Amino acid sequence: MTPSSDRQAPLRILIGTLVLFALWEYVGHTTDWGRFILPPPDRILGQFWTDRELYWLHGLSTLRSAGLGFLIGTAAALLAAFVFCLSPALELACRGLNIAIFAMPAIVIGPLLVIFFQGNWPQIILAALMVYFPAMSTCLLGLKEVDPRLADLVAVYGGGPGKLMRYVRLRGALPSLLAGLRVAAPLAVLGAVLGEFGSGARWGFGTFLLAALPQGIPARLWGIGIATSLIALAGFVAFLLPARRLATSTSAVTMAAARPAAPAPGARWRVWALAMVAAVLPFALWSLGLWLTGINPIVAPGPLRTLAFVLDGGWRDLFAALGQTLPMAGLGLLAGLAFAFLLAALSILAPTLARALLPVAMVLQNMPLVALVPFVVLMFGRGVTASVFMAVLVVFFPAYVLLNQGFSTIPRAANDLVQVYGGGRVKQLVYIAIPYSISYLFAAARLVAPQALLGVMVAEWLLSGIGLGNLLNMARARLDYEMVWAGAVVSIVISVAVYEIVGALERKVRV
Repeated sequence: MTPSSDRQAPLRILIGTLVLFALWEYVGHTTDWGRFILPPPDRILGQFWTDRELYWLHGLSTLRSAGLGFLIGTAAALLAAFVFCLSPALELACRGLNIAIFAMPAIVIGPLLVIFFQGNWPQIILAALMVYFPAMSTCLLGLKEVDPRLADLVAVYGGGPGKLMRYVRLRGALPSLLAGLRVAAPLAVLGAVLGEFGSGARWGFGTFLLAALPQGIPARLWGIGIATSLIALAGFVAFLLPARRLATSTSAVTMAAARPAAPAPGARWRVWALAMVAAVLPFALWSLGLWLTGINPIVAPGPLRTLAFVLDGGWRDLFAALGQTLPMAGLGLLAGLAFAFLLAALSILAPTLARALLPVAMVLQNMPLVALVPFVVLMFGRGVTASVFMAVLVVFFPAYVLLNQGFSTIPRAANDLVQVYGGGRVKQLVYIAIPYSISYLFAAARLVAPQALLGVMVAEWLLSGIGLGNLLNMARARLDYEMVWAGAVVSIVISVAVYEIVGALERKVRV
């Protein structure tokens, strides 16, 4: 891509956005969609002006909760990534806990946080929990992806792990970290909105949306969704601009040869021991937390009581619900990854088309799930299609960000080599981009697998009335906390299993 085309990219995006709004205005005024599904922008702006004081009060509350949650989650993520890079054994031991934090269903943890915390802290903590894992995993990926030649150079000059961390790992991790923060910023807003949606808070876009849903005013619903999306989008752009500047100033010159680490002799038993620790640690902390807080076991049953409930017949309802949820989550995961790969590939095959589609993708991703519910119902009904669509939405953009980050780090000399030998953009994609970015591809799959399950469960909770999401919602309504905790544990176990399966596939492919 030439420098002139780089300078023209914002202009093309602006023109594409204006064309999209003009088409939206026309459709909104000339079709029935404008009355029931897709009100034109001028009608949305008019309703926004009418509700401007409410937007200010609700928006400020959501922004405070999301911002503080983002800062807390990011600080914890950076500290954890640094420690895990220095101690891979500790990372393996805490893997189950890390995934459990990210995979715990928001529709379960949100109401429980309301019981334990007051004020805006349930929203803040939920936002921090949703931020932690994407930021930690992408930062850790950047810290680990070190050119072996640079590591050898540091070792030759007498540098140890500390010097390698200071002069190579920390600087090399910045692009991946910024990619992770671009994913985490919208998730912080989503966490705050979901916390408001179920906490009974007075202010916040989640509360505003909950009050607006029964009114059935499409312009107001779209206004809330767009306003929330703009907050999330601002966080995304805040980390996109430095990432682009960093990419232009720190691009690699050549590609490093892959050098998979060989396992140490006799270390297999140690890996299995750490894996057992990873499996047991979340349950141990669960029991310790209940013991320290002294919470009534009726509200928060421990691991043994939850297991007894499952074995005593609870598994029937859980398995029946999972039979409905898992196929939709799997289909949404695969479709979301496919769309993410397609848009990332278009950045190489057809950069102009990719830039034209990016604004639409950004708006769809950054609009919180609960804000999309009314429109998903109107467009897809309350069946399987709506649930799969919600899963695709939550999977697509985080995966795209990581894949695009991998493609953007390809050394220019590698692409030039393909061109010198007469290869086109397709060969650049097949022979350079995909092999070079394989770690980012698998990192994207691990990151979004729990999100696919979350998207389907939110759809089941608010739309379809079937599956695990609906089961947990009904159990919470009838104060059946044993079923609520059992469903949360099952969803976390499934997410951990998928995470490990993807990791095993990555190790097999990269050997």
